Amino acid sequence: MSKQSENGNGAHSYAHPDHHHHDNDLDPFAARVKALETILTEKGLIDPAAVDAIVETYEHKVGPRNGARVVARAWSDPAFAKWLSEDATAAIASLGYTGRQGEHMQAVFNTQDAHNLVVCTLCSCYPWTVLGVPPVWYKAPAYRSQAVIDPRGVLAEFGLVLPEETRIRVWDSTAELRYLVVPMRPPETDDLNEDELARLVTRDSMIGTGLPLRPGSLSPDALWPPVFPDGAQP
Repeated sequence: MSKQSENGNGAHSYAHPDHHHHDNDLDPFAARVKALETILTEKGLIDPAAVDAIVETYEHKVGPRNGARVVARAWSDPAFAKWLSEDATAAIASLGYTGRQGEHMQAVFNTQDAHNLVVCTLCSCYPWTVLGVPPVWYKAPAYRSQAVIDPRGVLAEFGLVLPEETRIRVWDSTAELRYLVVPMRPPETDDLNEDELARLVTRDSMIGTGLPLRPGSLSPDALWPPVFPDGAQP
C-alpha cells in the first residue's frame, strides 16, 4: 500500500498504489481519473478489484460488440429484422443483452433515402447494454445542440457527407426510450457469416455518426472493435 505524504506548501501528494502502474503518457482527463482512483483507494472508499471487474464488464461483456451482433443478425435474418423493428427490447433480449439502460429500446433502420442520428439533448441517455459507455463527444453540449440544429454539419465533422437528397432523422434519447441505429448492410457481403458481418459494425454506425466498414478493411487478425474516429474506445 502506498503512503500519503505532505509537500512543503502543505498540500498532499499521493504515491501510486502497487495495484496499477501509471506512466506520464496519459492525457489530462485520464490522469485526473487515475489520480482520483488512487486517492479513493488509499482512503478505503473503493476496492481496485471491484473497479477492474467493472472495467472488464464494460470492455468485454457490455459494449458495442453486443450491438454489432444485433445488427449482424438483422442483416442476415429478415425475421429477426422484422422483430427488431417491432419490439427492439424483446429482440435484443433474445440474444442475451439486457440490463442497465437497455430496458426500453427502439431500432431505427437506415435506408437509401433516410439516415438516422441519435442524440440526447437533455443529458446523455444511451443504450449501455448494446453500445457500452457513451463516448465523451456524445455527452458534450456542442454535439447535443448541434445534432438537432445542424445534423448534416455534425455528420460532416465526423467525415460522413451524405447526398443532399438523403433525409436525416434525429432521434432524441430519453430515460424512457433509447435508440439503436441499424445501418445499411455494406455491398459485397453476401458471402459473409454473422460473425464476419459483426466485425464491420462500428459503434459510430449504431449512433448514426458513421457507416459500417467495408469488406476487406479489416485483416483477419485485426482487433475488434476497430479504432473509432475520435480515437477513443467505449
